[in-house]
Amino acid sequence: MQDFVYAATEQGLSKDEIKQALLRSLEGRTLKKVLIIPPDFTRFHSNAGYITNVYYHALVERGCHVDILPALGTHEPVSRKQAEEMFGDIPYEKFIPHNWRKDVMKIGEVPAEFLEEITEGLWHDPVSVEINRLVMDESYDLIISPGQVVPHEVIGMANHSKNLFVGVGGSDMINKSHMVGAVYGMERMMGKDHTPVRRVFDYGMEHFLKDRPILFVLTVCTAPGGVIHTHGLFIGDTRKVLEVAIALSQEKNIDFVETGIKKCVVYLDPSEFKSTWLGNKSVYRTRMAIADGGELIVLAPGVTKFGEDEQVDKLIRKYGYKGRINTLEQFEKPENEDLRNNMGAAAHLIHGSSDGRFSIIYAVKNITREEIESVGFGAADYEEMAARYNPKTLQYGYNILPDGEEIYFIPNPALGLWINKEKF
Repeated sequence: MQDFVYAATEQGLSKDEIKQALLRSLEGRTLKKVLIIPPDFTRFHSNAGYITNVYYHALVERGCHVDILPALGTHEPVSRKQAEEMFGDIPYEKFIPHNWRKDVMKIGEVPAEFLEEITEGLWHDPVSVEINRLVMDESYDLIISPGQVVPHEVIGMANHSKNLFVGVGGSDMINKSHMVGAVYGMERMMGKDHTPVRRVFDYGMEHFLKDRPILFVLTVCTAPGGVIHTHGLFIGDTRKVLEVAIALSQEKNIDFVETGIKKCVVYLDPSEFKSTWLGNKSVYRTRMAIADGGELIVLAPGVTKFGEDEQVDKLIRKYGYKGRINTLEQFEKPENEDLRNNMGAAAHLIHGSSDGRFSIIYAVKNITREEIESVGFGAADYEEMAARYNPKTLQYGYNILPDGEEIYFIPNPALGLWINKEKF
């Protein structure tokens, strides 16, 4: 099966157009039991919530049993409130939490020789391919994987097989894929296809999941003013749907600035960003646009912690965002077994640092200045910063303040990638 729908208008596809495309993707199928693997609330603007809702009701009306396994990765489970807001009237008991440490099985291994080849000799270990047991449950007639293709700091362009191998994957794949990306260099990968991490996932698909009935439902979206515009919907069971979606996302989700940004202000919606683990998208997605010696101000009213779980939170507090070289040095020390056992956290610490090239200031309400500064960031009072850089009145892009200060404002860093044209 290979079918995709594309809308080239700025407004994007209407809800009815999306619904009709989804229903067409079910035509000719005899289905008794289906597993849907949508992204979690951190991908609210993917429109995967609406897509999941349409599929759920269409399948249930046919008498089909439907389970929903959100692709949490290492994130917290979807709360009842989040489920209602993102997925609508689907019963909350239909959502199955994924535990990346306990709910997985090993289905294969990506060999060390392959990793050495694709990383130009920078990585030498094999990677275990682990995935939630439900994905391998043969009682499912179909597995639907909705999600948004968008620039990503670890893989280059998010979604497709990433939704499976990280979203409902296990610790070895999650940790090592993140570390491979960090060692290879995120700025070599962001916004691109065929990166080393993407090739690891491609290997897993080709060798270990090729016989599973997986249907990818990929979107390319923007969300000006918080309103989701679905510019592309790509449905199919091949890599082709990913490639077409990537081409559109590169057009819609990468913003080039003419010269390096001296002061960038990023707003993190408190309903979506509650940790620096997630909030550091403000660092990842802007780092290629900020000038040397520049400043990044992160307006983060909802951030109350560093890691999404207690173990990772402790690691971030212990080691901090102190730069790539420092993190790798700490990673190599025999006494730091805790960091080596959680490569995903080590990679995150590398990603979240500017390596001293520009300053990062977190403006928060619910975590102390001392805590913020202890992990290597500058700290500021949220109310004070929001009074000067009001996210409700600033326009996306360049703004000139009354006193003449020029800033570049980004209302949601998860929806794009910003690059200095001079250095691309």
